[in-house]
Amino acid sequence: MRRAGGGTTGGDGRGLVQFVLAAHRGQRNTRLFWAACRAYENGIGPALLSPLLDAARATGLTEREARATLASAARMTGHHP
Repeated sequence: MRRAGGGTTGGDGRGLVQFVLAAHRGQRNTRLFWAACRAYENGIGPALLSPLLDAARATGLTEREARATLASAARMTGHHP
């Protein structure tokens, strides 16, 4: 799995979670959406929902905002939230 910086995220998605954790105000939703899309595209979306949600909340997003972003990523990639 490739990420924006060109590195790999690993099969377990830890890199995607770290990508979300590194988000600053103004980029939190965008990073969460991007990471969730990559997770779904690589078949690990369902397994990463909870870790991505936790990471998003740690950056300051509310649970409602984070869940809405995760649901959007699922829909965008053809999955059910």
